[in-house]
Amino acid sequence: MANPILIVDDSGFMRNIIRQILSVDPDLEIVGEAEDGQVALEKEKALKPAVILLDIEMPRLDGLSALKRLKLTSKAKVVILSSVAQLGSPAALEARRLGAFDVIAKPSGAISLDLKAKRGHEILTVVRGALGLPPLDVAAVARRAQAREPGQ
Repeated sequence: MANPILIVDDSGFMRNIIRQILSVDPDLEIVGEAEDGQVALEKEKALKPAVILLDIEMPRLDGLSALKRLKLTSKAKVVILSSVAQLGSPAALEARRLGAFDVIAKPSGAISLDLKAKRGHEILTVVRGALGLPPLDVAAVARRAQAREPGQ
């Protein structure tokens, strides 16, 4: 069975991009998505993900508040993925203090079309690291996917 992942971001567009990034890895299974921290807490209880990708700026319950609660009740590794979590920023430092496995900054704003290109490999590497898996051989995955395409 693949490793269960929960994606938490208030932007449906960003959740879709993150899903696309993670879907190339056969060892990962996206078991759910949440649009805010409150929904994330509910889905974590029901789905028991191994890793939670968590944005910080969200309505109802922000990511840092959700992280604080998750660390009390969940065994999931939490990876912060947020535009406000630049290296050395107060948000990134607070996330680490609260127990985030790692912090990844979204490039150039909350809705970034280049997340996949600029941070895709890093996201996969960090998620796999949180699971204790070696880095993914992206070239091998691409070759397998191409071999499965009809007409090739």
